[in-house]
Amino acid sequence: MATQNLPVSQTRSFTTVFLIEMWERFGFYGMQVLMVTYMMKKLGFVDTKANLVWGAAAALIYATPAIGGWVGDKLIGTRRTMLTGAVVLMLGYAMLWIPSSNPTLLYTALGVIVVGNGFFKPNAGNLVRKIYEGDDTRIDSAFTIYYMAVNVGSMISMTATPWIRNYVGENYGDSLGWHTAFGACAVGLILGLGNYMLMFRTLAHIGSPADERPVGIKRILALLAASLVMVFVAASILQSLLIAKGAVILAGIIILCIFAYLISNSQKSERSGLIVALVLTVQTIFFFIFYAQMATSLNLFAQKNVDLAFNVFGFHLFTWIPEQYQNLNAIWIVILSPVLVFFYNSLGRIGKDPSVAAKFALGFAAVAVGFFMYGIGAMSAVAGQVSSWTMVWGYGLYSLGELLVSGLGLAMIARYVPARMGGFMMGAYYVAVGISQYLGSIVANYASIPQDVSDPVQSLPIYISLFNKLGLVGIACTVVALAVLPVMKKLSNTHAEHTPLPAVHSEELA
Repeated sequence: MATQNLPVSQTRSFTTVFLIEMWERFGFYGMQVLMVTYMMKKLGFVDTKANLVWGAAAALIYATPAIGGWVGDKLIGTRRTMLTGAVVLMLGYAMLWIPSSNPTLLYTALGVIVVGNGFFKPNAGNLVRKIYEGDDTRIDSAFTIYYMAVNVGSMISMTATPWIRNYVGENYGDSLGWHTAFGACAVGLILGLGNYMLMFRTLAHIGSPADERPVGIKRILALLAASLVMVFVAASILQSLLIAKGAVILAGIIILCIFAYLISNSQKSERSGLIVALVLTVQTIFFFIFYAQMATSLNLFAQKNVDLAFNVFGFHLFTWIPEQYQNLNAIWIVILSPVLVFFYNSLGRIGKDPSVAAKFALGFAAVAVGFFMYGIGAMSAVAGQVSSWTMVWGYGLYSLGELLVSGLGLAMIARYVPARMGGFMMGAYYVAVGISQYLGSIVANYASIPQDVSDPVQSLPIYISLFNKLGLVGIACTVVALAVLPVMKKLSNTHAEHTPLPAVHSEELA
């Protein structure tokens, strides 16, 4: 394993966190990979409504960590909050296991998942940050390996849950197939919790000060009451797209106000780092608009306009279920992560490691080329369907961009944000990601297919038009990211001048 050269205590601590995160990702992506088509095929939603409901749910899923980070920092502790989140997520997926086609149950289950993710996500990331506080190259490498490790969970679930849905559905009834697949996500969280119970001692020395203090019954009851209110609020938002839109706008205003407040009230030595974090967070918002296409427009494109057979020189290898193409994202991340870690460490040893801002620019360029791949594939489409290999290469470039942008988003917070506000800023970062998830669903609706259109030949140009436009936006983002590099370098150097070096450097990741 890539962490074998680290001190044993760090390796075990890291392993404990990424294993529970791996199972959490198993549950989340196993649910996500089916959700839009479930709403369309079982609940009767049109594609535009399904996209927006999922976009609103994804926005809330990413936004609530801002609260969860604060709970971990100040109330019950980072470790306790992460564990609480895993339990709540398991309950949310278990609700989707119930064989019902009632939309209210779906909205409530998603509300529970929203709250659980809010507790879990920022605190898992913050624990990794605390384990690997040190030099910049080491933080980038640690979070890249972490990103790769947790994608193993999503890779397994995005393959398994569509297959479970089809197998159970064909043998025991369509409705039972869908809900059994969602139930597998709950089982994943149960396995993750069991694994954590066996290894929790490895994190005994890692956490926030609140982890070392006892938690009173009044605080527990208050947190439970607040969580139930949040479930109700989230479910209400999902049932009203107008409220969802207003909530996203409000969240955008709040995140900007948070950064403005922190920058204006920070110490002079912290200000340049916070400005860099703000600029990179804005760039991250644009990236996640692209990312949101995976569960929406790219998923529906695979349903209608992709030849599901994988053939090589006329020989048939295998056939995929349409939702399984989302799995290409996780597969490519697992393949590419070690390669990037090798380059980061090799360049870091000679003092040539590119800045996070430069990596963001390269990431946007990769995403732009990835979206153009679908247009290229459409040139040789047969009966309105592109080759499965078009999806492979499109997702490959898209995933490289994700590693360079999203994969380093948490490392960016760890590098530029003062440790005293680490958990809260991890949460604020996820609020920004949540905003872009909803914006991404709005963008996906530009490829809405009229209900009277069933011929792939007619739907193909609608999707390709959207993907080409996204490619052009990706080029524009690359140009902007390159243009601000000199300013970002100056700010980063100022931040480095005011940041003390760690007294002892642990071994780098291999």
